[in-house]
Amino acid sequence: MHTRTVHTVHPSPLGDLLLTACAGPGGHAVSSLSLPGGPGAPALRQEDRDDRPFTEAHRQLEAYFAGRRTRFDLPLSAPGSAFQQRVWQALDEIPYGTTTTYGELAARLGVPRSEIRAVGRALGANPLLLLRPCHRVIGADGSMRGYAGGVENKVWLLTHEGALQPALL
Repeated sequence: MHTRTVHTVHPSPLGDLLLTACAGPGGHAVSSLSLPGGPGAPALRQEDRDDRPFTEAHRQLEAYFAGRRTRFDLPLSAPGSAFQQRVWQALDEIPYGTTTTYGELAARLGVPRSEIRAVGRALGANPLLLLRPCHRVIGADGSMRGYAGGVENKVWLLTHEGALQPALL
């Protein structure tokens, strides 16, 4: 059975966000949120643009960027391995305005220290930037490790959430 993937664009302080969704038994579920042309951004056809299934996603993203929402409550359907799904679900438990490290996340998942890189790879494959908050995972030394949305956007998001203090010029 083939399900049609539809997409829309949401303007944001980070630039346009590309959202995709697939139809399922309960309606559409968001399958990706990325920056157009960025890593992990799906190739889409203009004729598959359909803004209607994304009304609630637009509303929640607007509220997040306005500082009125700290969690997303959307149906999500991102394909990934069982391990990736486990790592991505753990992201939902990192509270707004806080950060954790790759090592702390691995320990929470029961992943041995020798496999921390696997956690990092799973985070790098997260197709739901922002909705599954991989931007809240930082290096043990406080460094801003890679982020598919770009490290500058990671810093912006963490500052927006209050996890980082704004830089003074």
